[in-house]
Amino acid sequence: MNIGAKHTLLIKKEAIRLGFMSCGIALAVQLDDDARRLEAWLNKGFHSGMQYMENHFDLRINPQKLVPGAKSVITLIMNYFPLEKQQNDAPKIARYAFGTDYHFVIREKLKALLHFIQNDIGAVNGRGFVDSAPVLERSWAVHAGLGWIGKNGNLISKQSGSYFFIATLITDLVLVPDNPFATDNCGSCTRCIDACPTQAITSPKVVNANKCISYLTIELKDAMIPSPYQNKMEGWIFGCDVCQEVCPWNRFSKPHHEMHFKPIPEVLNLSTHEWEIMSKETFNKTFRNSPIKRSKFEGIQRNLKGLKLD
Repeated sequence: MNIGAKHTLLIKKEAIRLGFMSCGIALAVQLDDDARRLEAWLNKGFHSGMQYMENHFDLRINPQKLVPGAKSVITLIMNYFPLEKQQNDAPKIARYAFGTDYHFVIREKLKALLHFIQNDIGAVNGRGFVDSAPVLERSWAVHAGLGWIGKNGNLISKQSGSYFFIATLITDLVLVPDNPFATDNCGSCTRCIDACPTQAITSPKVVNANKCISYLTIELKDAMIPSPYQNKMEGWIFGCDVCQEVCPWNRFSKPHHEMHFKPIPEVLNLSTHEWEIMSKETFNKTFRNSPIKRSKFEGIQRNLKGLKLD
């Protein structure tokens, strides 16, 4: 076994020990095909108010601009599928937001993995990213052999569905790359497209954020949900899981074992009325370490009002 293969095996083993579900590796090359797709998506205005998607375009497609001398992109996926379910009368919250904010959890694990690499392998330069920097995580996951992009725009794994987070660690370490995932296993299935309440999936793999319930309930800062969608929210007040719930591949999803993703009791049990009468102080205290804080108290209250228009 050569040194690159030995290092690759060590890193993958440590990633699993840290709680990641899978780990794949790709060569740190410029993503020209992905750049063209991203540019076309931006030109259509499908990123809506997420202007940050336009920024640092060159960094998104070239890992060597994020980590000088980058040789390998390590992609990791972490399961968040919960065993627990919300009460039937609870306003709906996307499963990824049931527990502690994943940014906190995964960032610490990425730091631990980089620390392991630097301790056990040597002076390695690297940076970890989790949904907070100009990195095309799903594209790197495909290049690292971890799955394919489904018609709903999510990364899908044959073994575990799509209820997982994606993180990347870009390093200047030479590792053995995995074979890119070359098969699209969605076939002729259009369940996600057909089920989307707002018809946000405009074509296979293309999502118009202007229509997406996740965007409307989290990123949108307007005082009201736009009128074309006010009666189409289907009970969601933070995010949306519809396109994942109908995906046949998610029959393989298994409950996670990450203690930090254990659901906050209020997420599972509060009724619409209890959410409505919650004070801002209680909201900030209850969800201080939750992804739900991204919508802010005012956003959640707006989304609750939208439910009455359904």
